[in-house]
Amino acid sequence: MLRNWFEGWTEPGSAKQSVLMIGGGVLAALLLICVVLGWYWSREPDTFWVEETPPNEMRVVGYSTVNTLIRTVEWLLEKPGGYLSNDVTPPSVLLDNMPNFEFGVLVQCRDLARVLRNDYSRSQSQSLEDADLALAEPALNFSNDSWIFPTTESKYREALSHLRSFQARMVDSNPADARFFARADNLREWLVVVERRLGGLSQRLSASVGQRRVNVDLAGEPSAAGTSPLGEDVLVRTPWLQIDDVFYEARGTAWALLHFMRAAQFDFEGVLEDKNAVVSLRQIIRELEGSLEPVASPIILNGDGFGMFANHSLVLASYLSRAHSAVIDLRSLLAQG
Repeated sequence: MLRNWFEGWTEPGSAKQSVLMIGGGVLAALLLICVVLGWYWSREPDTFWVEETPPNEMRVVGYSTVNTLIRTVEWLLEKPGGYLSNDVTPPSVLLDNMPNFEFGVLVQCRDLARVLRNDYSRSQSQSLEDADLALAEPALNFSNDSWIFPTTESKYREALSHLRSFQARMVDSNPADARFFARADNLREWLVVVERRLGGLSQRLSASVGQRRVNVDLAGEPSAAGTSPLGEDVLVRTPWLQIDDVFYEARGTAWALLHFMRAAQFDFEGVLEDKNAVVSLRQIIRELEGSLEPVASPIILNGDGFGMFANHSLVLASYLSRAHSAVIDLRSLLAQG
């Protein structure tokens, strides 16, 4: 009986065989569409031009930073394919490069929004925080992979709305409506966070090959103690399946930071010139630009440090390490009188 059923479905010219052929063609077409969409949605973005002044060409301190943050969040939501990190349907659910890139960008947006709320918009520790920024910052810190009730996109659009409101108040006729204080100490507060992010990513990228390192957690503190002792040597290695995830998270971080650094060059121009620190910021920007050079390989290679094949993680780590060092130098210059 089973044999007769199978022969009926495969008999040449039968209606059942036509159904199989049509079904196979539809599946093949859907697979091709998913592959094309996955490739298109996974393309890394080009850098955009950071605006120095509002459309009315009036100089407004802080406009460049706030506007760049807004445009970066807009990119997360409106790029090809939209926001992908919380998608649960093909082809988005099968992608991992762009969601990790998105996460790197998102972390930088969160960090800048926090500094904007706590430092850039406040003249001193006892001054009141801005109402819009007090709502935008926690909205951006909402879970990055919630797909229902509420969705991640809805919370990030809420943050975007408050950031736009703050920007509109910055450029209106009332100068006291929304404030931005471009001071050396404020810039240093943001650079502290950037320094730690770059340092952590450099270590994770370098750990792609794995190495045994000396434990320096408590170096310089004879009486210090940690939660649990790790011994004198520590084996550090990024799991093989996470290497490309860390790589694209670092690329997203570099992409967002490049724009935020360019914005800081405009808004903190006077401070940087006063500290003779413009060249230090330009060096950071140059290293970030180098870290975003196109990857010629279709896959992220993980060769040994001095092996026959490339190790893309180590190359990216070298750029971010130099940017990390330049951030330290810049913070040192800003701390000087």
